Amino acid sequence: MSIDRRKAALFGAAAAVRLLLFTGFPGLPDLLTARVEISTPVTSFKRLQEGLFLYNHNVSPYDGGVYHQAPLLLTLFTLLPDSATYPIFTYTLYILVDLLSAHALMKIAESGEAGSSKLFTSPRKDKKWSSFSIAAAFLFNPFTIATCIGRPTSVFTTCAILYAISKAVVGASFTSMLALSFAAYLSMYPLLLFPPLILLCYDRRPAKRTESLISFILGNAAAVGGSILSLLHMSFLITGSWEFLSSTYGVQLLLPDLTPNVGLWWYFFIEMFDSFRNFFLGVFWLHLSSYVGGLTIRLRRQPLFVLTMLLGIFAIFKPYPSISDTSLFLAMLPLYQHVFPLMRYTFVESSIVLYATLLGPAFYYLWIYAGSGNANFFYAITLVWSLGWSLLLADALFAVLRDEWEVERPEMKGKEIRQV
Repeated sequence: MSIDRRKAALFGAAAAVRLLLFTGFPGLPDLLTARVEISTPVTSFKRLQEGLFLYNHNVSPYDGGVYHQAPLLLTLFTLLPDSATYPIFTYTLYILVDLLSAHALMKIAESGEAGSSKLFTSPRKDKKWSSFSIAAAFLFNPFTIATCIGRPTSVFTTCAILYAISKAVVGASFTSMLALSFAAYLSMYPLLLFPPLILLCYDRRPAKRTESLISFILGNAAAVGGSILSLLHMSFLITGSWEFLSSTYGVQLLLPDLTPNVGLWWYFFIEMFDSFRNFFLGVFWLHLSSYVGGLTIRLRRQPLFVLTMLLGIFAIFKPYPSISDTSLFLAMLPLYQHVFPLMRYTFVESSIVLYATLLGPAFYYLWIYAGSGNANFFYAITLVWSLGWSLLLADALFAVLRDEWEVERPEMKGKEIRQV
């Protein structure tokens, strides 16, 4: 079997950069692990280590109210030598997960689904970046590298989501649903990706399969449900109780841990009166999930773009977001390079994101360490951060809709659109 030398060189360089940062700067991993932009209460490597210590000493890791992650992660990290004594094994695991994510991303790019789906072909589809360039942009994205060095468990969710999409674009629905189930088991929110993902699988299914869309959806929904139940049962066997359900998924649903992060939920619920808390929890979750149906129906002809948009929306509006979610959205966005010329405000959007990226850590330092600011300092910059990504999402959506519109009405190509 021939080896793609360019791909091997890219993966080797990406692994070398990460290994150099891990070993050349021994204090960097622990420094980044403590950053609220990288680690959240449901993905923190430090909390994972605490849960692992309790688990190895035959104490329920969910007793202390600190560990909020899936039980199977405990089993995985139990197989590795102690990260404090032999950190190289943990470093290698995180590097390999990043490389697997990049491999899946290359498969998605090579499918050509972004420019030419079953129901829509863009007239600009030939203007695209190679899979090599897209993988390089992901592997050398500072957000991706910082996430790898910070070692949150969100990298496993990212890998599972990309693997699910890479299998969907070749019509391997069962494998795709299995990967989606694993991502949902780890983080819960990927379950919202099911509608566009199943449509992508249906569009790309082998020609010899002729089942209806309804039966296809029901069959794969049963596969997802069965896979998740199997994973939950395995978790029950590992922990010996169902306590992990409330500690893992209940925390994400009910938000009892209000540790600051780059999202919009934590400050709002700090200020919220208890009597209104349940109502606004329902409103926030309804808001997050309401995008799924509308985008899936309106952009039925381009399910891969629906997935890209939803990943961007999750990076802004999920309960515990981090730059890991942002790096996943940025990994998918270059697939639509052919509509970039149709976007209108790229300079403003990139400036806002860069501004928030640089000032976010500074404002957090002023609040927590210097004592010359308060929570408003950090929350204000997270609002700017969310605004930048919201503008980018809206602009990308406009570009794709404009691309579709010009196919339907060729005489309007290049003409200015004015909203009335």
